[in-house]
Amino acid sequence: MEKHSKIYVAWHRWLVWSALIRNLEKEGYSNLIFRTHTELDLLNQRAVEEFFQAEKPEYIFLAAAKVWGIVANNTYPVDFLQDNLRIQMNIIESSYKNGAKKLLFLGSSCIYPKLAPQPIKEDYLLTGLLEPTNDAYALAKITWIKLCQSYNRQYWTEYISCMPTNLYGPYDNFDLEKSHVMPAMIRKFHEAKMNNLPSVTLWGDGTPYREFLYSDDMARGCIHLMMNFSPTKEQNEKWDIFFNLGTGKDISIKELAIMIQQIVWFKWDIIWDTTRPNWTPRKLLDVTRIESTWWKYSIELNDWIQMAYEWFLENY
Repeated sequence: MEKHSKIYVAWHRWLVWSALIRNLEKEGYSNLIFRTHTELDLLNQRAVEEFFQAEKPEYIFLAAAKVWGIVANNTYPVDFLQDNLRIQMNIIESSYKNGAKKLLFLGSSCIYPKLAPQPIKEDYLLTGLLEPTNDAYALAKITWIKLCQSYNRQYWTEYISCMPTNLYGPYDNFDLEKSHVMPAMIRKFHEAKMNNLPSVTLWGDGTPYREFLYSDDMARGCIHLMMNFSPTKEQNEKWDIFFNLGTGKDISIKELAIMIQQIVWFKWDIIWDTTRPNWTPRKLLDVTRIESTWWKYSIELNDWIQMAYEWFLENY
């Protein structure tokens, strides 16, 4: 991937896209193309094909997806399965037809079984039942990994995938109905503080563990793989074409809540609503495979929650 290569970053806003654009520009890549949803509906097969015919992107970072939180995943499974499958199919087919040199797809750690052994190796894919509240979204992502492998086997393409852990950073989604755990907590604690509430109520009992990765580290990992990894025939046959992307360290939800509580300066009580589910007890990724390519995360969680809160204050 040369500095002048035409690079398409599929999607146009939010956490992942902004981090990819920011870090590609920082590395000196200047020929970046993207479209807003108004300019290009990725669910529209004809529109996507016409875009690829006109632009002929050489390298594609596929960050586009319908991505909301657990409540939305559980409430709208048809939307999450159908829309994500359509987006992925439209882009990969057009990428192949129009001669793209390489494609990197961003998935999610939710592809793994709910009760997978810890830490979770890539080999654990499809070895057990998925978390039922987001299985539709997970199945769409698993299908994409298999589709990348199939294109590589049949057409000798270079399509690879990353499965990042929970991400946080600038341009995160703080909508309480659609956000993930960290931005939801930040907003809840902030609003409780501003409204002088005596407590904040959080779901579950706080015992599940989660791993978090700063969005710029995710972006650097994706760029690193795009530049340095090309799957061999043996790797493709073994499904060694996708990588966990994380820190290899996790924290309990209760510890995370206390950390955010201190950063927001909310001094009152946390109430755990144990009538609400905990969901998956632990999701810690094994990052041995990605670290074998000489990539490692650089930003620690406790150093950057403060920045995430400051971004929320400035933008919300």
